[in-house]
Amino acid sequence: MTNNRFEEVYSQGKMKNTKIIRDNETGVLYMLHQEGYGAGLTVMVDQEGNPLVDKDFN
Repeated sequence: MTNNRFEEVYSQGKMKNTKIIRDNETGVLYMLHQEGYGAGLTVMVDQEGNPLVDKDFN
């Protein structure tokens, strides 16, 4: 059984890589930035500070 809860919807770069990941249960978007051996993950928010939901999410 394959668990597809998270899906990469955007990717940019090679050495300095930035990805947008969507939670397929809620539609919430996260940004992952990887550089060298370090990485950071954060939820994306709108102007009011609410979690950003993918507009194409069902």
